[in-house]
Amino acid sequence: MPVKVLFVCLGNICRSPTAEGLFRAELAKRQLVDKVATDSAGTGAWHVGKAPDRRAIAAAAERGIDISTLRARQVDTADFETFDYIVAMDESNLMDLQAMQPAGFKGTLALFLDYAPQSPEREVPDPYYGGAEGFEHVLNLVEQAAAGLLNDIRQQHLS
Repeated sequence: MPVKVLFVCLGNICRSPTAEGLFRAELAKRQLVDKVATDSAGTGAWHVGKAPDRRAIAAAAERGIDISTLRARQVDTADFETFDYIVAMDESNLMDLQAMQPAGFKGTLALFLDYAPQSPEREVPDPYYGGAEGFEHVLNLVEQAAAGLLNDIRQQHLS
């Protein structure tokens, strides 16, 4: 059974689909696709069923990552039964997840950038109201955290 990772942001159209897409690309490079499953979701329901933001799609495509087929969904309490790792992009979403976390959740609930201790930032900023450079910054942060998360998964589950 694969290790399951859920990436969570507010609307599931910028940060979390970017994280999911980049993480999937890393898994493919390392031939771990059959060992780790991914998904993304938002704490809010505004964009359910919609594709990622066009700027997020474009920024990911610049790095050879296609996130255009992903569709937004909202986090559900059942996700706590399904996923081994639930990683939030910022403190606000982490608090929302902690509030809905059922008793007995055995997985890991954390900030994504906790897996990038070398980063001076603790949150992946929401690029929605900015320009293209914000989406590039998100990709850079996500890349650092993805490496750390993958190392953690390897140590905890794949060794």
